[in-house]
Amino acid sequence: MTFGGRPVDAPTTFGVVNPATGIEFTSVPDCSPEQLEECIGTALSGFATWSRRPIAERRHALRRMADILSENADFLATLVTLEQGKPLPASAREIADTAASLRAAAEIELDDEIIQDDDRYRVRVQYRPLGPVAIITPWNYPVFLMGMPLGPALLAGNSVIVKPSPFTPVATLEACRLMSAALPEGVLSAVSGGNDLGSRLTSHPGIRKISFTGSVATGRKVAHAAVSDFKRFTLELGGNDAAILLDDVDLSLVGKGVFWGAFTNCGQICAGIKRLFVPDQLHDAVVDELVARTARVRIGDGMVAGMHLGPINNEPQLRRVAELVDDAIAQGAKVVTGAAGTNGPGYFYPLTILTDCTDDMRIVREEQFGPVLPILRYQSVDEAVTRANATEFGLSGSVWGRDIARAEDVAGRLDCGTAYVNAHLALEPHIPFGGHKASGIGVSNGRWGLAEFTNLTVRQTAR
Repeated sequence: MTFGGRPVDAPTTFGVVNPATGIEFTSVPDCSPEQLEECIGTALSGFATWSRRPIAERRHALRRMADILSENADFLATLVTLEQGKPLPASAREIADTAASLRAAAEIELDDEIIQDDDRYRVRVQYRPLGPVAIITPWNYPVFLMGMPLGPALLAGNSVIVKPSPFTPVATLEACRLMSAALPEGVLSAVSGGNDLGSRLTSHPGIRKISFTGSVATGRKVAHAAVSDFKRFTLELGGNDAAILLDDVDLSLVGKGVFWGAFTNCGQICAGIKRLFVPDQLHDAVVDELVARTARVRIGDGMVAGMHLGPINNEPQLRRVAELVDDAIAQGAKVVTGAAGTNGPGYFYPLTILTDCTDDMRIVREEQFGPVLPILRYQSVDEAVTRANATEFGLSGSVWGRDIARAEDVAGRLDCGTAYVNAHLALEPHIPFGGHKASGIGVSNGRWGLAEFTNLTVRQTAR
């Protein structure tokens, strides 16, 4: 662990499992309640210093942090693959994307605004830092989903405590240790532990902002804890993204954009395609295109060259994916490829495509977070939009068709934070990202994401 740049051990540790083997490969400190108190005290001291540093100095620090990640990319990517499971090239992209996110954050402007200047008042709107920020991250993109809020939080003048998932703490702890060299003492800390640690962190009065990425159930607990003393919070929660194929869709996009929109990172991504709506007349052609693509994908240990995808990250998630597929089959879904578990070591599950699915199946209603794509027939576009919106989630969605104006019109009817046309998972650090409904509160990226880590204050001076 790192407390404001200082390495810290703990009296006890817990193991971290390589999902490609199912075997523990290392252990990390299990932060005690007393150590958390010490860490938050360090963050409070760091905030007092960092919040007064010039914005130019903070920008420079973010750029240096990005450079540090790039300089240590091979080391960090190896750790991501060992603990998360994704192939080494994908882990390298994750580190590169994190560095790019920090560099983009360093360029964000959120200047004071003069909104009135007349003979009555001069009124200035300012954005001030909040205090120590807790960033709690999931196991699917452990480093990137730490870096996405980290840059804006630091640029705003806050100190930060990062708490990674207990399934994937190693690369995040190491990244924070390395990046601390670019910051004054006390500004960046990282702690590791289980759910109890997360609860203590989110309920602590010394924390003034929580950035949480994870499940809806845990997000509700985080919101409860934050409201108790009016902490600010940003929640990036689950998704059940729908993709709607129009009758003029380019089938080559199905075999590339739609396929990887669903199966990137073995489907372990909140904003991936979880439901595919297909017009009746294109159903068989779309299924054939997707099945042909699955046959060309190699799944295996991410440390082995040539793999396209790795395992499910952890055993509970593997069991959940298998349970949802079995439930769908029992209710009449047809498996056109996949669904057979592996007998070897590790938490592997094949790419699975299901047809004859209905909206009331759990695999359609719930976020399964795995390499499974249910295909749903539709007869009219109005019907497809209504069914796509009939979910508690609202993270993103997409519409695919050659007539761009028509596709954009349909996309505008989706109730979600981001509606794509002929794309999915097209995340960029300058584009705001956030969900509607149960998919979250608040946004990330750009000046909108930076504002989430500030208190808006008004200075009003009488003439």
